[in-house]
Amino acid sequence: MDKIVINGGNRLMGDLPISGSKNAVLPLMILGLLTDETLKLIGTPRLADTMTLGHVLEELGAEIALFGQGKGEGLTVHAADIAQTTASYELVSKMRASFWVIGPLLARCGQARVSLPGGCAIGTRPVNLYLQGLKAMGADIEVADGYVNAKASSSSGRLTGAQINFPMVSVGATHVMMMAASLADGQTIINNAASEPEIIDVGRCLQAMGARIEGLGTRTLIIDGVEKLNGTTHTVIRDRIEAGAYACAVVASNGEVTLTGADEDLLGALAPVLKQAGAMFTQTPDGLLVKGTSDVRPVNLVTEPYPGFATDLQAPFMGLMCVADGVSHIRETIFENRFMHVQELARLGADIQLQGDTARVTGVKNLKGAPVMATDLRASVTLVIAGLIAEGQTTIQRVYHLDRGYENLEKKLSGCGADISRVS
Repeated sequence: MDKIVINGGNRLMGDLPISGSKNAVLPLMILGLLTDETLKLIGTPRLADTMTLGHVLEELGAEIALFGQGKGEGLTVHAADIAQTTASYELVSKMRASFWVIGPLLARCGQARVSLPGGCAIGTRPVNLYLQGLKAMGADIEVADGYVNAKASSSSGRLTGAQINFPMVSVGATHVMMMAASLADGQTIINNAASEPEIIDVGRCLQAMGARIEGLGTRTLIIDGVEKLNGTTHTVIRDRIEAGAYACAVVASNGEVTLTGADEDLLGALAPVLKQAGAMFTQTPDGLLVKGTSDVRPVNLVTEPYPGFATDLQAPFMGLMCVADGVSHIRETIFENRFMHVQELARLGADIQLQGDTARVTGVKNLKGAPVMATDLRASVTLVIAGLIAEGQTTIQRVYHLDRGYENLEKKLSGCGADISRVS
């Protein structure tokens, strides 16, 4: 099994390209099941998760093809025919987002049998909101033997429009309901919908495919179902979570890096927080220039649904706060187990105390390199950030977590002066 070895202490300097968004490309690929025409996605990152989802879609009958290299690369999804409407446990269990195929399968074929995705290392993420929404749209649903069996109950074999009131904001459930409603009979209104940039990107792609959607970027979506969707060509937005993690790394190392293809808006709620910590931003024709500081200031924050501070950036920001000059408090309100990286940071000399849903981080002058183990996708990049600024050598095991969401991480960081390598 591969591991990543980092010899810390180098400032990050230079240019670092930001890839297409992982959180957008996965639902965008699933949109391909809604049409018998080709969906072409430009700027898709080469990740373990996109490969896994590609296998799920191929199992259902779609053809997946990669094209191009570098700036012009991407992939196509062509589901001329749905070969089967069952998504197996063997594939769905590898990645929760695979469960989202239930929406397009029901909408296009009138039936679906999809494995429950199971648990998650960072906390419970139940699918009850998905099922409640689909039931409201006329789906008969039975859960048996670890599978969700769903069938449209109308005489036409199609889902029907409905009013869906989510009791809480859910990105995944919003994606699934948008997909399902686009081919449903009648109008669907989704209240308390998610409004993340990835939701907007998927919605715009659906609109280009012929879907009739209003309210993107708001908490209320109005979708008038259409008879058929067409193929289209769509460029994936840049990855705000990747950009945020690298911005934290630059500030932590007192570096100076241009995040090519990014701007301050892409960082969202992270931008003002990094400024409070001492970072400086300058927009350039190529991207966002991030300048670090030798005197990182402590900052308190609370994770919240978008547009609040993203839970996916909580761990990377904690890595930065480990070397701040003072005490910071980081409260996690989205997932109950998203402090699994704390014990690994402690192995590097971080001073962190957990108090319920809040981490009290007392900055130390220096972290010390040590062997550590990645526990989940976002925690893994935190250990990379800590390793970059630690004295001596840090070895990170279980790097398959990194491969799920960070494209060419070692190449990008070594291109900015980091001493980082992958070892088999």
